[in-house]
Amino acid sequence: MRRIRRLVHLVLFCPLSKGLQGGQMTAVLLLQGQRGRNKARKTKSRCEPLSCLRRVLPMRFQSRLPGIKVKYLLVVWLGIFVGSWVAYMHYSSYSELCRGHVCRMIICDQYKKGIISGSTCKDLCEERSLLFQHCLSSSPTQQVYSGLWREREVIIKCGIEEALKADSHPDSVPKRDVVLFDKPTRGTSMDEFKEMLLNFLKSKLGDQPSLAALVSRIITTADVNRDGKVSLAEAKSIWALLQLNEFLLMLSLHEKEHTSKLLGHCGDLYVTEKIPHTSLYGVDVPPFLQSLLPSVIHQIIHQWFAPAWPRRAKIAIGLLEFVEEIFHGTYGNFYICETSFKNVGYNDKYDFKMVNLRKVATEMTIRGFLKGRHCEQNVDCTYGKDCMATCDKLMKQCKSDVVQPNLAKVCGLLQDYLLYGAPLELKEELQKQLRTCMTLSGLASQMEVHHSLVLNNLKTLLWKKISNTKYS
Repeated sequence: MRRIRRLVHLVLFCPLSKGLQGGQMTAVLLLQGQRGRNKARKTKSRCEPLSCLRRVLPMRFQSRLPGIKVKYLLVVWLGIFVGSWVAYMHYSSYSELCRGHVCRMIICDQYKKGIISGSTCKDLCEERSLLFQHCLSSSPTQQVYSGLWREREVIIKCGIEEALKADSHPDSVPKRDVVLFDKPTRGTSMDEFKEMLLNFLKSKLGDQPSLAALVSRIITTADVNRDGKVSLAEAKSIWALLQLNEFLLMLSLHEKEHTSKLLGHCGDLYVTEKIPHTSLYGVDVPPFLQSLLPSVIHQIIHQWFAPAWPRRAKIAIGLLEFVEEIFHGTYGNFYICETSFKNVGYNDKYDFKMVNLRKVATEMTIRGFLKGRHCEQNVDCTYGKDCMATCDKLMKQCKSDVVQPNLAKVCGLLQDYLLYGAPLELKEELQKQLRTCMTLSGLASQMEVHHSLVLNNLKTLLWKKISNTKYS
């Protein structure tokens, strides 16, 4: 160990001066006096490289270490460079993605002008009791923060896309009321506003018989002061929120237990409950390591930190129930357009929760995207990441039916999740049912009876194994 310390000392304090040109270098050695007699005193002396080596190392290493020294110097400086680069990239990406102060500034500016309203406005702008804590944003136009509100952990979301378009300077207050909070206009009656809401919902969800009940719920959500009336500021706020796909789906699926609960809003900023575990495996590889580690290492990490198999079975049953709920639900059909373990999670009781509803789209939205769309191959007919329709190569246009339904994509996600660590007496049958599920197509002829049968069989198989146990 003493020789190693001397080698490190040599590498750090005897840097190259002319080594790459003439083969000579200078070294600075710290010479100490005798121990215990006087305090160590430091002097500098210049020496030739061989003299430095003879002082600190045995003879058998002297012929090799000048080259080794150069190598270690390069490694040290390379480490410093890489560390500085990583720190710079982390800071620059954080400052680009995380603009919570801009979000707060915009919302509070509109609130003080009387343009918007909401149940969290006073806490956000006056009392400052709605606190932004950790940045979770993946896009600069969609701000997501974990926060604290009324001694409860929450998630805060707001969009600043219009703000960034209106003004390139991130710290200035944009004139966003002209762009976003432009409807309804002054003088709009309550009946006219309800008609606006009904027509909007028909365009997003289709002509469903239950839309009138959803309009009533929207009016109730907008009426912050519970006076039975909707002011212009309240109407502008709820209208701006409805333009956000996730908020619309949150209201549409509010009766379901598998989505986050809406806790409050201010303008187009809204607050939801925090889901403790935001990944299906409970933990995820840090973003800066994801591209460096091979997929096998990812799989090992996921399996290592995943919940016990019975708990995974309970989470999987919840996910299958969610698929059942959004298939021909109260307000139409919904599609999961990015099936990833990062978009689904669970709470402390291991009940499934959909983490990111922005990856879910209504059937009307997808049909509107596909209608008349030019294509050369199927990939040209893809909405989101994996909501794909077929391409009519004769007409060069996309068809309207999605090829792979939600259930088939979810079963593909659950295959590795459930088979790892599954009980031996269950594993073969489970693998068979998951394989059958993954082959389902999105054709209308299969969408009703066959899909329901496959889903119920899979739920029953899992539930029988964990029922009447502490995991049920």
